[in-house]
Amino acid sequence: MMYKVLGLVALLLVCSVRAEERRLSVGEKLERANRNIVRGPNEPRVIGDIAVDDTGRNADPCTALGCKWPKSSDGLVYVPYVIANHYSSRELQVIQRGLDSFSYASCIRFIPRTNQRDYIYIQSDSGCYSYVGRLGYSQTVSLDRSGCIYYDTVQHELLHALGFNHEQTRSDRDNHILIVWDNIIEDMKYNFDKINTLNQGTPYDYNSVMQYFNTAFTKNGLPTMIPIPDNNVVIGQATEMSQNDIIRLQRLYECCK
Repeated sequence: MMYKVLGLVALLLVCSVRAEERRLSVGEKLERANRNIVRGPNEPRVIGDIAVDDTGRNADPCTALGCKWPKSSDGLVYVPYVIANHYSSRELQVIQRGLDSFSYASCIRFIPRTNQRDYIYIQSDSGCYSYVGRLGYSQTVSLDRSGCIYYDTVQHELLHALGFNHEQTRSDRDNHILIVWDNIIEDMKYNFDKINTLNQGTPYDYNSVMQYFNTAFTKNGLPTMIPIPDNNVVIGQATEMSQNDIIRLQRLYECCK
């Protein structure tokens, strides 16, 4: 009887932790999963949750230089993938749901790899990360079993792989958010560097799945980002791709042509 009670208590604790994690914003999940990670010699250099290759390219301008995934003659964009065999059936369901969500919203089709040269390799590496855009050959999308297997984090990392950066690094972000540099952890300030992004004619989106929460990388609990001109706007609480995320994706890959 005692063992059954202890087992029930343990199960309730696990369920409570998972419920709390589901309530976190996508940015909070990413920051928590990537906190204090020391990556091995065979892992890439990672800035925030963006992996950087040897050329140092890490921004949307690469999408204008051949980093988009190619469109097929049928008008669809096929992105081959391989999933490592260390995930549980529940984890695979979450990942697959994230992959499939793009086919419902755009011309992107994530398909199991057969013999294609370029593909994404989804594995449980150290933390959550992805390269930005298509690099060529195999490129890792890391969805760590410890902290990254959520619908919104899967969508977030796949959007990186398709060529998108974080909303707070947009070229026009200073018109929409105030970066409070004094509140940011010193060696995390690079997460707020502006990038010459391709915004696809869409407005700044506080509800983008690529927007971090307002205290991201704070050193004192105070906001690192304040929306302007309305300081009361809620930011970084998306649980899935927003309509603007979808529109950008469709426009970048010319899904409607």
